[in-house]
Amino acid sequence: MKIGIISDTHSYLDPQVKKYFKDCDQLWHAGDIGSIEVADELEAFKPTIFVYGNIDDQKMRVRYPKNQIFDCEGVRVFMTHIGGYPPNYNTEVRRELNEIKPRIFVCGHSHILKIMPDQKRKLIHFNSGAAGKHGFHHMRTLIRLEINKGKIENVEVIELGKRGTITDEDGV
Repeated sequence: MKIGIISDTHSYLDPQVKKYFKDCDQLWHAGDIGSIEVADELEAFKPTIFVYGNIDDQKMRVRYPKNQIFDCEGVRVFMTHIGGYPPNYNTEVRRELNEIKPRIFVCGHSHILKIMPDQKRKLIHFNSGAAGKHGFHHMRTLIRLEINKGKIENVEVIELGKRGTITDEDGV
């Protein structure tokens, strides 16, 4: 199964996202979606699992949960928006990780791209950075990976361009 991970779109969906995720079977959005329109567009494009983020309004919080716990190809996944990093997770996330015991932990919020192992918890932490134009990040990023019969493979970082740049597809 091919997975696309995205976060912190902040109401902007770069047209390149569809190009890079065209072969993905499923998308995971780790919060700060920003608008129903972005969520609707992603859901119309590919099956998408969402969590809401701190900038998402009440409509988004009714539509999507704070946390998602699911299995993908034999791999337990825990996704939330604000999580921290190994070993410095926030208290709530640390408790959830200890209870759920996922092999993949996905979060957003920081706008900092990170893929790192947590040896203590035997998981891989994924933060896809930020795909939107709002925030302090310099480069807009995505992650693509494959999960095959319990194995996490072919992890790729995709750069969409600098935060202030607009693609030709935007009509500029």
